[in-house]
Amino acid sequence: VRAFDLDYVLLAGRYTLLEQGALDEFLPLCVERGVKIAVGGPYNSGVLARGLDGPVSYDYEIAPQSVIDRAKALGAVCRRNGVDLKAAAIQFVVAHPAVATVIPGATTLEELEQNLQMAQAPIPSALWDDLRSEKLINPDAPTP
Repeated sequence: VRAFDLDYVLLAGRYTLLEQGALDEFLPLCVERGVKIAVGGPYNSGVLARGLDGPVSYDYEIAPQSVIDRAKALGAVCRRNGVDLKAAAIQFVVAHPAVATVIPGATTLEELEQNLQMAQAPIPSALWDDLRSEKLINPDAPTP
């Protein structure tokens, strides 16, 4: 983004409920330069979309316990607020002004339809407040 005049960039798995490092420099640079982002992998390889009782992948490997613990904490806050974790995951990433679209991935028509439902599900603002107060999302992260 610094070296080329780009219109669009795919950012895969690096701006999610689990990982927000792109918020510090990359996403502000994209806003400054007018570069739009397609966020791929908002579920972080399924960690934010599947049950966490068995093995799950994260960054193409078995998820470390620290990632599973964080995902469980995110899920607990979502449940307290009556929100599906997948809905929070999709809606969180698209709230950033640089993000133009999200690519959650789907292998069946049912998963595609579910992704569409998650993108439109109502989410109370209290969820985002709770995630911030429990230090599960960056306090500067834009939220819906």
